[in-house]
Amino acid sequence: MSAPHIADVFFKPLSQHADSRGWLVEIYREDELADSLHPVMAYVSQTLPGVARGPHEHVDQTDLFAFMGPGDFELVLWDARPNSPTHKVQTRTICGQTNPCAVSIPPGVVHAYRNVSDVPGWVFNAPNRLYAGKGKQEPVDEIRHEQSADSPYQLTQLSPNIKGSI
Repeated sequence: MSAPHIADVFFKPLSQHADSRGWLVEIYREDELADSLHPVMAYVSQTLPGVARGPHEHVDQTDLFAFMGPGDFELVLWDARPNSPTHKVQTRTICGQTNPCAVSIPPGVVHAYRNVSDVPGWVFNAPNRLYAGKGKQEPVDEIRHEQSADSPYQLTQLSPNIKGSI
């Protein structure tokens, strides 16, 4: 039985290349993404155990998240695009230390993640739009559903059927 998917969302398993010095993980390659998805900035965030970020979506921005550890996250996606073949599909995936992956999330796909580990977790993001535009002088491209109590996009308890694979 295959897990549900959302159109235009891409998961890429991440592999560590280790040697006597440590390891390297290749997150992004220009030849693997369409030109319109190439990152223009990057950041790393730390999320404490049990804490969630989102749900929110973007109008124009595609996020390129990398979940490598430490820790694991429950990543929840909802397809809010009315013309998408997977409109209204919701997916839940464990990403991070036990399932290292990069995930490309297009505009109109609502997304949230929660640290489901006992340790602080790190998430890398390389979006294809600048936060607040050049010089941080433009409106932020976010629709923040977490600020609305009646939003249809709510995080619930971790699903007991979550598998660590993509």
